[in-house]
Amino acid sequence: MRLLFINPNTTASMTEKVGAAARDVAAPGTEIVARNPATGPASIQGVADGEAALPGLFAEIDRAQGFDAIIIACFDDTGLYEARRRTGVPVIGIGEAAYHTAMLVAARFSVVTTLSVSIPVIEQNILRYGLSARCGKVRASNVPVLELERPGSTARETISDEIASALRHDGSDAIVLGCAGMADLVADLAARHHVPVIDGVAAAVKLAEGLVALRLGTSQSGPFARTLAA
Repeated sequence: MRLLFINPNTTASMTEKVGAAARDVAAPGTEIVARNPATGPASIQGVADGEAALPGLFAEIDRAQGFDAIIIACFDDTGLYEARRRTGVPVIGIGEAAYHTAMLVAARFSVVTTLSVSIPVIEQNILRYGLSARCGKVRASNVPVLELERPGSTARETISDEIASALRHDGSDAIVLGCAGMADLVADLAARHHVPVIDGVAAAVKLAEGLVALRLGTSQSGPFARTLAA
């Protein structure tokens, strides 16, 4: 099985982190390939960055060959519905994967993301997926995406503090990390807070493997693709 992770931004260190996180949980025999476009925004924070990333993202999807599934490695699920119209293999967004995984292990989840500009996009996605009733709150840690890539950054502590606030005030019993760049923080944060902490990269690997094993692919012209595009 071959899974393609596309990081829609151009930050190669984040793409490498995504690939490593995916390989850590992939089943034996699952090959992980991680790519990012050569041009586009260095990070995706809000609607404008998401729109700027679309040409590069779609170019990567259009040139993808020989993969059993494609994962969009941006928590905003950038371009997800159009991506599904462009290929006949399953396409999963890491945000979407994280929410569904959280619902299997908790009654309610909160999302801890980067900047507040990302909150409306995430809230709209959760509403669109029909999951609002299970989400306690979408919270911003006020950590810029690229700060997650800087050696010596205090991002981990800041995110941990926001998780503590979510657990105190939101009535949630699981945390979804709202950025692909947080993938390497999962084990530490789960140990600190003693609740499930879900990373969308890892969740997407297991969901993609399941869809492929069950032969539940998408089709550019099938009813599943038309429903998702509605």
